[in-house]
Amino acid sequence: MMRRPLPLAACLALVTALPLATALAQDAAPPAAPDAAQPAPAATAAPAAVTGNAETGRQLTYTCQGCHGITGYKNAYPSFKVPKIGGQSAEYLSQALHEYRDGQRKHPTMRAQAESFSDQDIADIAAFLSTLK
Repeated sequence: MMRRPLPLAACLALVTALPLATALAQDAAPPAAPDAAQPAPAATAAPAAVTGNAETGRQLTYTCQGCHGITGYKNAYPSFKVPKIGGQSAEYLSQALHEYRDGQRKHPTMRAQAESFSDQDIADIAAFLSTLK
């Protein structure tokens, strides 16, 4: 089983360090004088599409089997239907995981799982699950 760093600890470290680093950078850099000859910066490009690696996704989906790997896709307690994810399209799986991670889908267990996934993790998971029959 692949161990992952605790996402909460990493987030807390970033939240704590980021304001300090920003303040230090602003204090160290002299203010830049506006240059009329210099063009305005271009709009930030959309992030590049992430290509998933199915083998890495196989490792990341280990915990998914706890609910989604149950025969008949029905959880014992509490009793609720669990969607079949094996064989779904990578696009659908990726969109669903992004929506759980970003809070657009409200299932608490899935949201908690997806919050720790990076864009690369989601692409890897979707690449692997889409290959299952």
